[in-house]
Amino acid sequence: MKKVIKFGENVEGYDIPVLNEREIRASAGILFLFILISVMLILFKGDFLLIKYVITIFLTDFIIRVFVNPKFSPSLIIGRLVVKNQVPEYVGARQKKFAWTIGVVLSAVMFIFLVVVNAYSPITGITCLFCLIFLFFESAFGICLGCKVYYMFYKEKAQYCPGEVCDVKSRQDIQKTSKVQLLIVLVFIIYIFLAVFLFNDQFSKKPHDLFGINSPAQSK
Repeated sequence: MKKVIKFGENVEGYDIPVLNEREIRASAGILFLFILISVMLILFKGDFLLIKYVITIFLTDFIIRVFVNPKFSPSLIIGRLVVKNQVPEYVGARQKKFAWTIGVVLSAVMFIFLVVVNAYSPITGITCLFCLIFLFFESAFGICLGCKVYYMFYKEKAQYCPGEVCDVKSRQDIQKTSKVQLLIVLVFIIYIFLAVFLFNDQFSKKPHDLFGINSPAQSK
């Protein structure tokens, strides 16, 4: 039974249970995509059906991760299949469990309000936004925001963080950002605002059918 209900896997060379960060990021990307599509359906069509299914699946998946074993999480299994040819990046399991517990709480709140009570409110909107932010940072940048919160509650130092951010080390030259690069980012932001200001009217025009393929046939 202990082999079934556990958190993290024992890997040679690591003195604590670890997880594969690559499959975690893949899983986060999958969940993010489905939640984003669900939110788009709500915003543009007022359709809450998909989000109810997604929340139910999300909650079930995270309950399996936290209270049974991440190895049996459906989304993590799919993530493992997606990145099976990539070299694993091992991260400490303890901080991930704390982060995923936050995921259980957030998804449970949404499940209660949207599925059980069948009502939406600023509570569900804000909670969903937090879920999207957490999943986006995990999948896009490999930054576990829930793990950041972990450091605020636990004094012991976390081990094997994604990107080795737990280890104190000097940045390599390729990681450093120069003043010129920062200036480029600033100029690019100004460029975006100028583009919106100068070309908004032009960009707002609906494109015409260049070859007239979808144009209604003209009566003779």
